[in-house]
Amino acid sequence: MRLGLYIFAALTLMGIVGALVHVVNPNNFMIEVMGVNLNFPVAVWVILPMLLLLIFTIFHMLYYGVKSYFKTKKWESDAETLEDALYWSLLNEPKEQKYMVDNIKRSAVLLGKSNLTVIDGVEGLSDRLAKIVNILNKIKNGEYVDLKENRLSKVFSEGNPHLIQNRLNRLESDPDFVEEVMKSSDKFSELVRKEALRIFASRETFFKARKYAKVFDVENFMVMLERAAEDEEVGITPEILQDFIEALKLKCADFVRIARITKKIFSPEQNLALFKKYQKENPKAQNAYLYLLFEYELLDQIEAYFDEHEEGEFVKFRALYELKKQDKRFKLEELIDAESICKNA
Repeated sequence: MRLGLYIFAALTLMGIVGALVHVVNPNNFMIEVMGVNLNFPVAVWVILPMLLLLIFTIFHMLYYGVKSYFKTKKWESDAETLEDALYWSLLNEPKEQKYMVDNIKRSAVLLGKSNLTVIDGVEGLSDRLAKIVNILNKIKNGEYVDLKENRLSKVFSEGNPHLIQNRLNRLESDPDFVEEVMKSSDKFSELVRKEALRIFASRETFFKARKYAKVFDVENFMVMLERAAEDEEVGITPEILQDFIEALKLKCADFVRIARITKKIFSPEQNLALFKKYQKENPKAQNAYLYLLFEYELLDQIEAYFDEHEEGEFVKFRALYELKKQDKRFKLEELIDAESICKNA
């Protein structure tokens, strides 16, 4: 019952009781208290205890009402704090929160150290949580979400899986973003850089890739070379190839692999000139150069090359050379797996 209604009902009852008593006994009744004579109608004496009870009841109700009010405010405050904790945990950016109610704190404090994943649709959420769940589901389903438009651009930290996935989604649909990552690769996570490089290498030309030679890795460089070998118009030239050779940290096997691809792209003269230069600048290219000499069956140049080096070097190639002298029909890859040329070379 509301306090105002309770007071009105109590006063009404007191008035009715007082009136009835006065009708029955309109006389006064006197009591002496500490030398003071209190002379009131009988009706007043009857309703006086009721009045005192009403006053104490009102104070009682006010006390517990105020107490309940502040307790409710604590619960409401913790409910807002709990929603905030859920929000940040959904974003994979958990933050520690302060709770006022111990019953909530004992469980909700776990959210400050947890990441939440929604695995199905949820109804009855607040607008704030419903919005973020909807955005995260879009990202999860491969859709790019403009975080700035949704006021989330400063919410995610670098390395956040939702941010990374959203950027990966954007790479698939936005060629300009692919090049943006290539230009400023140090601003993005390793996973995003690798995916941008993979997409770039599978779509763009060497003319465009040349300025990004330093951010390329060997595998994606090989992807572009393979595309050139398949007669795609990717614009590979000896000069561009030189830029990538200088930028990449190539191993012996990498040079051999490049030689196997470029023999399909360049003329024998061009290819030999390139790898003759490479092997002078980098000993790791020597096996690749010998590989090309055998491919083009230039036995005189092979012999001259062997004469320039120690007898213990290029053992596999020397053995093949002896066989070739006896029968020129032997092919390099019939006797030596090109992939294993550099093993124990």
